[in-house]
Amino acid sequence: MAAIKGNQTQAQLCSEFGVHATQITNWKKQAIDAIKDSFSQRQKHKHLEQSELIDELYKQIGQQKVEIDWLKKKSGYFD
Repeated sequence: MAAIKGNQTQAQLCSEFGVHATQITNWKKQAIDAIKDSFSQRQKHKHLEQSELIDELYKQIGQQKVEIDWLKKKSGYFD
């Protein structure tokens, strides 16, 4: 997190945590990639849920249309 925040130089981070600069760079890249993937997955999931909802609503509309047409036919009111 400290590398991502950018409040300290890489040399300071290496000294503070006792790791090589390459390791800090790798961790920072992995963390940023994971954050990007997290948002990407949420977006895909949200889009999928929305598509499923739309499909369900169209199904309900179709069912209601069939029922209304059947009721109109049976009642003889709208010949």
